[in-house]
Amino acid sequence: MSEETVSVDNKSIFSIFNIITGIIVFVGVILTILRFTKGLGAVTNLSDTQPWGLWIGFDLMCGVALAAGGYTTSAACYIFGMKKYHSAVRPAILTAFLGYSIVLLSLLYDVGRPDRLMMAYPFIIQQGTTSLLFEVGLCVLLYLTVLLLEFTPIPLEWLGLKKARDIAVKVTMVLTIFGVVLSTLHQSSLGALFLIAPSKLHPLWYSPFIAVFFFVSSIIAGLSMVIFEGTLSHRAFHHKMDETYLAEHNPLVLGYAKAASLVLFGYFVIKLMGVAAGNHWYLLSTPYGIWFLVEVLGFVALPCFLFAIGARDKNLNLIKFTAVWSVIGIVLNRLNVCMIAFNWHLPLNERYIPNWMEVALSIFMVTVLILIFRFVATRMPVFYEHPDYKEH
Repeated sequence: MSEETVSVDNKSIFSIFNIITGIIVFVGVILTILRFTKGLGAVTNLSDTQPWGLWIGFDLMCGVALAAGGYTTSAACYIFGMKKYHSAVRPAILTAFLGYSIVLLSLLYDVGRPDRLMMAYPFIIQQGTTSLLFEVGLCVLLYLTVLLLEFTPIPLEWLGLKKARDIAVKVTMVLTIFGVVLSTLHQSSLGALFLIAPSKLHPLWYSPFIAVFFFVSSIIAGLSMVIFEGTLSHRAFHHKMDETYLAEHNPLVLGYAKAASLVLFGYFVIKLMGVAAGNHWYLLSTPYGIWFLVEVLGFVALPCFLFAIGARDKNLNLIKFTAVWSVIGIVLNRLNVCMIAFNWHLPLNERYIPNWMEVALSIFMVTVLILIFRFVATRMPVFYEHPDYKEH
């Protein structure tokens, strides 16, 4: 082997990405062992007052919302017949499948009982059909199964299993419809969970419409994440993309920007309706009210305007920036509901602040998602059409 080859191999192995990733994974494995051997108290600041922390607020609540690109893109392409978005379906499905897998992983860390997450226990042994958590758990489990089936054509093409791949493709429409129904249910039910805590959640975030807020904002998250993920993928996997994907990328970004602007406008209106319904206008002058205005004006009204300007002027850079800003806004909203505006009446010294190990494990989970995405995208037909199936 030549010296040039050795230097290239060493450069690829000891790249900044690999070194940082290796450190994160190493720390994550150590903390995982600590969590499952010493319990929640060893790695978290959770308590009876605040049983839901960062793993629920960020990994689960944000993860489910940001994985909504799967059902929004599939619905646009297969149900509404917008075939120009077809090239975005596979990346969106892969992102959604991995996102929901991380959601289940975060639940495993939070609950700490793998046997309690198995299907037999919550749905057969300990039935709770009157609980919203039961409905959320059932829908997430079923939708993860749907995403797995929607994802299977990718590895089946890679493995050369043509008959199995053809069968998987034939049920795409049924799976898409089922997936949209399930997503509508659990995206809204996650918000409805907080209806049982009117005294704990600040009045500006608590509303009878909170289930609608969560569902509509998940559509925004899905549209924005497709743009965001597509932007990152263009930089990292440009060499893996075929001409069709590259040609459809810019029209897709413009189309999603228009849709996101319209949905954000609707979301802004119903958020104001929520304040009006409770007659909570007087709270807007309080510190929490100012923070609420930062969320609604800075991360709902502003991206609505920017998406519209970007779509009108065909300014792709502005749209991509706004997509990132919108994603941050969705994360902010979920953290506000689950953590910042929750138990708002407690003094600051009694409020929940995540332990550094909780943050490190959340980063570890996201890193695992990125590594799996990278592995699949570099080896399987995600950003290009497999040559054996071009007319299928």
